[in-house]
Amino acid sequence: MPDFSTRFSRRGLALLVPALAAGLVMSACSAPGSDQPSSTGSDAPVSTELGTGPITLELYAETGFPLVKALADEFTKQHPNVKFNIREDQFTVITENAPRVLASDNAPDIIRLPTMVDLVKDDLLKNLDPYVAAYGWDKFPASQLVQLRLADGGKVRGSGSLYGLGLGYSVTGVFYNKKLAQQVGMTEPPATVAEFEELLAKAKAAGVQPIVQFNKNTAGINFPHQALQNQFGDPAQIADWIFQKPGATFDTPAALKATETIQRWAKAGYFTKDANALDYATMVGDFSKGGGLFMFNGDWESGNLDKNMAGNAGFFLFPTEAAGGKHVAMSAPNTFGIGARAKNPDAAAYFLNWAHTDAKAREISVKVGGSSPGGPADLPLPPVAEGTVLAETLKASQQLGAENGAVDFTANATGGIFAAAITPELQKLIAGQQTPEGYVKAVQAEYEKELSR
Repeated sequence: MPDFSTRFSRRGLALLVPALAAGLVMSACSAPGSDQPSSTGSDAPVSTELGTGPITLELYAETGFPLVKALADEFTKQHPNVKFNIREDQFTVITENAPRVLASDNAPDIIRLPTMVDLVKDDLLKNLDPYVAAYGWDKFPASQLVQLRLADGGKVRGSGSLYGLGLGYSVTGVFYNKKLAQQVGMTEPPATVAEFEELLAKAKAAGVQPIVQFNKNTAGINFPHQALQNQFGDPAQIADWIFQKPGATFDTPAALKATETIQRWAKAGYFTKDANALDYATMVGDFSKGGGLFMFNGDWESGNLDKNMAGNAGFFLFPTEAAGGKHVAMSAPNTFGIGARAKNPDAAAYFLNWAHTDAKAREISVKVGGSSPGGPADLPLPPVAEGTVLAETLKASQQLGAENGAVDFTANATGGIFAAAITPELQKLIAGQQTPEGYVKAVQAEYEKELSR
């Protein structure tokens, strides 16, 4: 299953990485004397030197994601000895093909990762810990790396060794129409959930659609649902559930309160009346044309909104429940990994590090990818025009990183949870055909069903 953000766009998600180091580090990725690569690591050396000999990096990427080619072209411009052979497929095709492709004799050096658990279990991904030590990637904020870590041979997510990095790091939050905001008396982003709800009520009373949100085919209302859930409880409990920690459950007071709030918003008419018939593209189009005050979405739409709503769109992180609290937002890297059978793993790691630390690469990540480029915490973000949505989303991304508030999407908890439970049950909820209690229990039941397989 693709990560929740990629389901709607091909951008990335949230922030920070470290500086280029040189030298050798002992560790690695294939068992000594074995022709079967292992993701578990061994004593093979890795190098942070690119060298000058000819290299062709095989890169398996997602169709329609221009950032990858833009980065590859710039890398070759700076390092003419390195060429890229880029193969592209739809994300659903990559999800299906990844195990076979990674197990082949012509495995990619760098691959867009659909999920990591099964690939790590099958020793198809390179353990990146040697490169963490060599390049100093341990300087990442913990919340940005945690989704890319697996322990116990891939059985445990959220801890252990690193198996991927992001090319672009996005953040989710709330876009708003500035003209409509003035119309309802919004002079600054709300500081609490209660203030946000007050604005919803004011918009409704003024004849302004409070929230434009899709819910057809895939549950876009899971964006506001998890935004509320993140605030009503301990985000660590949500992460434990997503990472399948023993005893973790979706049936919590926070999830129930979030679901009750979503039901209340639906009954009050705060969501688009035909949300269950509204797809993602139509939602973005409607919002761009002034169809509503708020839209829950991610920074991958920043460039689009700057173009179609020039000067009239703003963005803020979803507010905290109590004033002055730390922000929490759904955020996950646009993940790439190195194949265990990669012929050029050191060059692949060099490229991934370069994408986070090189000034031109970081500029490309912002301007082409629309998201924070990652990199060391002390590296400045590339300049962007003041007053743009992109400037606001990048600022929000920095804030989220500083507050260590990134959390994965509940839609990524299992391969089928989003399609089998979250989407249909949220559709029934806002249609008045499901109760809040029924919703949280249905999601947990599907989760347990999938984990028992």
